[in-house]
Amino acid sequence: MANNLQGGMLDDQGKMNNFAIEPPIVVEADERVGFTKYAEKFNGRAAMIGFASLLLLEVFTGHGVIGIFQ
Repeated sequence: MANNLQGGMLDDQGKMNNFAIEPPIVVEADERVGFTKYAEKFNGRAAMIGFASLLLLEVFTGHGVIGIFQ
């Protein structure tokens, strides 16, 4: 004897069961997998940050990236 309520339902003991209702499925029309504009912009920005970090490392330490490990 399960009574339906808005946002859940009561079980036989009168306890509320919120897990009885499934959440709505959301499908995004904009896929972000593969060679998309978003992925290319993100990759380019990450490369610029990495290159700038390497330049700053060389300026402050006086050694290149390989020179630090020697």
